[in-house]
Amino acid sequence: MAWKRLTTYKPGVRWSTPVVVRIGYGSPELIENAADALELLERRWPHERDKYYLAAKQACEAALFHSRSSSVAREAFIAAAIEAYVLA
Repeated sequence: MAWKRLTTYKPGVRWSTPVVVRIGYGSPELIENAADALELLERRWPHERDKYYLAAKQACEAALFHSRSSSVAREAFIAAAIEAYVLA
């Protein structure tokens, strides 16, 4: 059975400065908000799920539901990208 989220979020809250990542040999990608970051973390993350990955995932989820600031999510995502060697 699929779970539905009961709370809505605003995926359009953009970060002041996008984060540029490169997955494998692909082109650089601009990650502009917590929703984009969370999708990348959940679907295409190339590295083991270490502590910075988990912190970034939690921070992005919290930012989407307005229980944590978007800038905290951005910083956590950058730390995870550095850990995974995907920060471009």
